[in-house]
Amino acid sequence: MEIIESIEDIRLQDPPEEEFTSADLTWIKYGTSEHHDDVALIPYDRVDSFIIGECSIAECPTRFHIEKGRKRTRGSLTSYNSDEYLEYRLYWCSFGPENYGEGGEILPSRRYRINTRNRAARPQSMRGCTCHFIVKRLYARPSAALLIYNDRRQHVNKSGFVCHGPLDRDAIGPGAKTVPYICDEIQQQTMALIYLGIPEENILQNHIESVQRYCGSNSKVSMSASEYVRKMGLIIRRSTHELDLDDQVSIRLWVEKNKKSTFIYQDASDTDSFILGVQTEWQLQQMIRFGHHSLMAADSTFGIKKLKYPLCTLLVFDSRHHALPVAWVITRSFAKQDVSKWMKALVDRARSIDSAWKINGFMIDDAAAEVDPIREIFRCPVLFSLWRVRRSWLRNIVKRCHNIEVQREMFKRLGQIAYSIWGGVDSVDVMEEFIQDFVDQTSFMQYFKACWVPKIEMWFATMRSLPLASQEACGAIEGYHLKLKLILYDDSHLGSLQRVDWLVHKLNTELHPSFWFDRYADETDSFQTVKADYIASSSWHRASQIPENAVIFDDKDCLFAKVIRQKDPSQTHIVWNPGSDFSLCDCSWSLQGNLCKHVIKVNMVCSNSGQDHRPSMSFQSFRSIILSLWQKPMDDSVALDQSLAWSNQMLDQIQRSVELDNSNGVSNIVKKLPLRWTSKRGRTSIGHPSSMLLPSHLKKSSRSVAIKKNRKKKRLTMLS
Repeated sequence: MEIIESIEDIRLQDPPEEEFTSADLTWIKYGTSEHHDDVALIPYDRVDSFIIGECSIAECPTRFHIEKGRKRTRGSLTSYNSDEYLEYRLYWCSFGPENYGEGGEILPSRRYRINTRNRAARPQSMRGCTCHFIVKRLYARPSAALLIYNDRRQHVNKSGFVCHGPLDRDAIGPGAKTVPYICDEIQQQTMALIYLGIPEENILQNHIESVQRYCGSNSKVSMSASEYVRKMGLIIRRSTHELDLDDQVSIRLWVEKNKKSTFIYQDASDTDSFILGVQTEWQLQQMIRFGHHSLMAADSTFGIKKLKYPLCTLLVFDSRHHALPVAWVITRSFAKQDVSKWMKALVDRARSIDSAWKINGFMIDDAAAEVDPIREIFRCPVLFSLWRVRRSWLRNIVKRCHNIEVQREMFKRLGQIAYSIWGGVDSVDVMEEFIQDFVDQTSFMQYFKACWVPKIEMWFATMRSLPLASQEACGAIEGYHLKLKLILYDDSHLGSLQRVDWLVHKLNTELHPSFWFDRYADETDSFQTVKADYIASSSWHRASQIPENAVIFDDKDCLFAKVIRQKDPSQTHIVWNPGSDFSLCDCSWSLQGNLCKHVIKVNMVCSNSGQDHRPSMSFQSFRSIILSLWQKPMDDSVALDQSLAWSNQMLDQIQRSVELDNSNGVSNIVKKLPLRWTSKRGRTSIGHPSSMLLPSHLKKSSRSVAIKKNRKKKRLTMLS
């Protein structure tokens, strides 16, 4: 389009309609080739008709307020250009320029009070709309007004998304004054129920009850809440993960739109690897709540063969010791500098809320994981979880070996390889003996030699150097992993596995609402069916429901144990190699590679029976660490003192934890604590000086001196 450099060449337009919009005008380019704007020239007395028309557009109804305004008096300029103004006004859509919505920021440069008479109905409605135009009443032609539109796109934000009106995907609808107060908790609850497919009638009833706690009970609130739920459902149902056909552009748009849920984003380039860290505000709250002075775990390298980028989940253990996802990291890079980047960003985000936030331990499940960033950034011990090793070995034994007796013996011998780390035997010799004894199992041996033999020494070194996590923690991490696998690997979405935007959409719309709803049902004691399923989702909890008399051991050599089924006492499950972390049960859940409740229950009974059963690997690891501290040379007195102090501190914490787990409540432990008598703190010198400690006759004299000084001050003020 031709660029016009003089206003004299612009034609004056006067549409015949009573109210007209920008679509009724012919816009031309005015300025220079370096900088030009879309302009139109109209009569000055038609400016109000133009503004009313712009406010009444059906696709984006709004109001415009005067963001800036300046005036000149006639005759104040001796020389002027053709585009100089007599009056200058900047009109901005009342849904901007600030953004109080998701990921929005308030303009830091605003230091003055703007006209609020024509603003949007509520401050929360300001969505960062960039739609604005300038009206110049020309100095040379006071009867004409120059309209300047820098960007005539229909009411979008900085990211290019429609940010209000019927075309806005996130809009709840017009009539903001009639919408009742909806806090983040109510909104999160309603969204979670919609995502989970709860019937709309149940969602509406629950939503109205939640809103009425804030707004009271009346028909207007119920009607507005019903409209809110209906429109929220429409928005969620029409939402899609593809914001752009290009996956890289699509995830960039998602990050721009969800800044509050992104704690780190690094786009892929020639020098940098792709890193995306996702954490909602609710996940941040749970990480601070359950991670402080507790444990954090990592379910790493999920989907390394199927997804475009592997997924790492950071977990904490909630009040029922279930694994709760508090952050997701999507990246293919496991380099130390990249791991340090997202770990530091995550810790900084938590400490921006609670500066004293600190975890007591970090569990890893991959021997190749970088340990140094964890120790440097989290400043805590690192533990190792064996759930991935156990699951991988058992699944491939069941898959590649069809003889049940051979399966049991092979899994038992693999356990002996792992236990040999603390048995004083060379683990490599035990592994070579295992390979020779089962050389006829060609399918499994090909897998074992290809996947484990080249890196088995690395895994053994990690198991020797790091404390091992317990079966309860391993079962909790495995339970989360199975739920994640069930949700993500849905047949209807297999074509989208190579898109990052699909993965993020799936995590936020299905996995996150599921865990949020479980916690909500448990803490509010509502949705009893959901609460019961959530409590029973842990194999450790299901094992604790089995009575000890339901476990029967083999009287001879304790080669196996029978567990009587609770629903049908006439049937039993057999657990081979009882008391070991590598026990094998004949139930269907165990034969899928999972840690079942029967194995956990048998191991519980073995540890409490006092008989000659092999202790768990986590206990052997703990005992090895304690013995290594005990074997310090006596001449190294300082190191021995430090080891003794650390051991006593750790023993005291363990005793308190065991006492708390075995007690019926915290109150029983508090009653046993010794009383501590404390004296009241005296006033500081800022209040009354330390004259409280003076004798009575000195107190009187000091008081009389103070009275004389006050009288002197009064006389001086009267003279002045």
